[in-house]
Amino acid sequence: MALVGNIITLQKSQDLLDMEGEKKTMMKKMMRQIQEEPLDSLSSSVRRQAMETLTQLSHQQPALGVQERSELVSTCVRSVFSLPSVQAMQEKDQAKAEAVQTLYHQTLDALQTLLKALFIEDPTPTGLKSILEPLGPWMNSGKAHERARAVNSNVSVLNHTLLTLPFFMSSGFPALGLLLGRLILRVGDPDEEIGREALDGIVILYTILELQKRARDKEETNKKELYESNKRFLGPYNPVSPCQNILRVIAEFGDFLGPQQVKDLLLAALEGLQGGSEAPGKDSGEIMQLASEVTLSSVLEWYRHRALEVIPEIMQGIYIQLSHIQEPRAREVALLPVSLLASSFMTEVVVALLMCPLPLDSNGAEMWRQLILRKPSCDVRDLLDLLLTSLKEKPVTKKGRASIVPLAAASGLCELLSVNSCVGRVRRIYPQLLLALLIQVHYHIGLNLPGHVAPCKDAKKDAEPPAFVPVRWVVKVVKTLLLKMGCSYEAAFVEEQGGWELMGQAENHHRGVCLLARAMVHYSCQELCRILYLLIPLLERGDEKHKITATAFFVELLQMEQVRRIPEEYSLGRMAEGLNHRDPIMKVLSIRGLGILARRTEKMAKVQALLPSMVKGLQGLDGMLVVEALHNLKTMFKGQGRKLVDSSIYLEILQVLLPHFSDSREDVRSSSISLYGKMVQKLRPPHTEAMEEQLVSTLVPLLLTMQEGNAKVGQICVKTLFQCSCFMAWELPKRAYSRKPWDNQQETVAKICKFLVNTYRDHAFTFLSQSLEYARNPRASLRKSSVMFIGSLVPCMEGIMTEERLNEVKSALENLRHDPEASVCIYAAQAQDHILASCWRNSWPLPHGDPWVCDPAATHRWSPSCDHLPTSHQRRSWIMQALGSWKMSLKQ
Repeated sequence: MALVGNIITLQKSQDLLDMEGEKKTMMKKMMRQIQEEPLDSLSSSVRRQAMETLTQLSHQQPALGVQERSELVSTCVRSVFSLPSVQAMQEKDQAKAEAVQTLYHQTLDALQTLLKALFIEDPTPTGLKSILEPLGPWMNSGKAHERARAVNSNVSVLNHTLLTLPFFMSSGFPALGLLLGRLILRVGDPDEEIGREALDGIVILYTILELQKRARDKEETNKKELYESNKRFLGPYNPVSPCQNILRVIAEFGDFLGPQQVKDLLLAALEGLQGGSEAPGKDSGEIMQLASEVTLSSVLEWYRHRALEVIPEIMQGIYIQLSHIQEPRAREVALLPVSLLASSFMTEVVVALLMCPLPLDSNGAEMWRQLILRKPSCDVRDLLDLLLTSLKEKPVTKKGRASIVPLAAASGLCELLSVNSCVGRVRRIYPQLLLALLIQVHYHIGLNLPGHVAPCKDAKKDAEPPAFVPVRWVVKVVKTLLLKMGCSYEAAFVEEQGGWELMGQAENHHRGVCLLARAMVHYSCQELCRILYLLIPLLERGDEKHKITATAFFVELLQMEQVRRIPEEYSLGRMAEGLNHRDPIMKVLSIRGLGILARRTEKMAKVQALLPSMVKGLQGLDGMLVVEALHNLKTMFKGQGRKLVDSSIYLEILQVLLPHFSDSREDVRSSSISLYGKMVQKLRPPHTEAMEEQLVSTLVPLLLTMQEGNAKVGQICVKTLFQCSCFMAWELPKRAYSRKPWDNQQETVAKICKFLVNTYRDHAFTFLSQSLEYARNPRASLRKSSVMFIGSLVPCMEGIMTEERLNEVKSALENLRHDPEASVCIYAAQAQDHILASCWRNSWPLPHGDPWVCDPAATHRWSPSCDHLPTSHQRRSWIMQALGSWKMSLKQ
């Protein structure tokens, strides 16, 4: 028996599936027929017949799904509502005027009958919503006949719902706020018939809600009597002043409006401000704007506190609607909820506005300005305090998630600054705002924000909108704040020095901040004292970026006379502590601060005592930071302060500078070499062994760098070499000071190498190590000069060259013979020839298994004539061999 029961169940399921398939197939066929009908005329009964067929299909099981029903309603409604007015269709075909009118009414009746049938098919709140939703947009059409059809169909469905009322809506009437809002706007319609029918629809809706309320309380009620009572209660339609009807309706619907309904009601009121494809006349437009304004104002006046929990959704809805509203007066009305809500719930409104897409377009910007431009406006002081609080947030949380809140707050502040009445209030917290924004600049360097980052809406369509870089935007807000506070000279100074660009770069941010603070000190900005006392506690707060920005600003303020009033622990003491900071930038900033303090006579001795710590802190730092720090130390090397500086300090500085001679950045090389020469000038006799050791180690780097082909760097090298020679009383060959290329001056290189080895024989291996190091430099010009130098240096090292060092030279030159640069390959091969010839001439032991010797059986002695060299070592041979090696390296 169980098996038979299962078989019957399966058969019923199969039959149900077959019926469902047939119903859907037939429904799609009817929808295609409706869609194929023209939208500009009504000449056949195909629409009506198709909808009548669909009505019959609705009685069959199974019922349609929500999505399918909504699609079906949308298709039928569009086909009927899009038709021209009856009058227009009659004028087009006057001979069939009466038939056209009859057919139109039959078609509209067929549509409404279908809508009722679909409701009966699924008599639930969800089913009702799927029918009413497609009708909603048509109620705001710019064409009167389309609005009339939409209102009429809505009222027809509502009336049918009232008569049947087959369900109890425990969750409330579906989309009550939207439906009520759309009907309310139609009460104020320029067409009185539409207004009258819309009010009747509201009465029916009110009656349905009352019946639901009484059903909840288990009260028996006569529907017809209740409808008539409500009709009298809500009042007759007033064609002269429909706003009176609107106010009465909104007041009486209060019992049925929760937060979601209030939100939907407000957004529905905004829909009426958009206009349609055929915008109504000027008077009609003003009537509709008035209806929307009355609706918005009265809802927020009576039910404002109910909107508290849905403020974000309301703000988002206003932002979206503004992009569809162009008429200035209509935009003013649409923005009313912003100021009305902000007057009571400013924090919630500001938080909602912080979620606007960035960068702000004209709509988002207008919403921010609305906070203080319109009445009732919010308290500007509290508003600015809220923005300042948001600007103090970090844009990246501990979990690594990025937040748009600080950037949005900066954008909002920028818009508020465009309102002149706000500028005076901004001055109250100007120091806090400026510092918070500068710190945000640091935080936003290299930061990409999550979520929707909107392109610039106001940009021309043909032009590619500029990429939105958050850090540049925050820098722009800093500039705007300065200009609004009257700091135009300061802003111009930073602009001329390239400070704004520096401020937005990770490695140069502190330099940009220093430039700004320096400009404010130079032009005696009146707010500097407030900023100074605000900065003192800020220096110890926050993370590394926070501290770097605050310290960069603070050290420039040490130039102010008011610093004398500050306890020494907050100035000199804090800078001394910074010398031991783990962040290199903090060390450099501390040195900058100490350099400024050293300008004061009473501080000079104390600062001088910290010189060893300053120089020690420079070891291992990036070349740019070293140069920056040493430029800031110049104050301590001048005047009376020079007598207090021990020569060992200068020597330590020379040791710090030397490694940066080969830096890839031209400005670092030139500055390091120039500073080196100036430090040498400050050395005082007698020459110590340490001094000689240091300056001798400078010779090869200077000689090789002089050959890199850079005129500016070469000239500085010559000057520094001359300063070293003067102090050490060197008698270098005259051509050692020449910047002419060595390419055709091998004799000059040989003389220089001979002088170096003869004068400082104990340093010969240091010279060799330095030249081998430069042979690995990324710049081809330095590699070339180094191999030429090696080729002349090694032959001069007769009697001291070891097999180990010779093997090292051999390996380096072999690698360089495969260099990407042809000239390096050629001179590497030439250097090999010179060294090999020297080995033969001086009977040096050749490296074991040395491939330099092409014929191991050759035992001939050195001859100064090239003609007596093995064939592989003649001039033509080494050039061709070098070129061959170079070609092979390129093929690889």
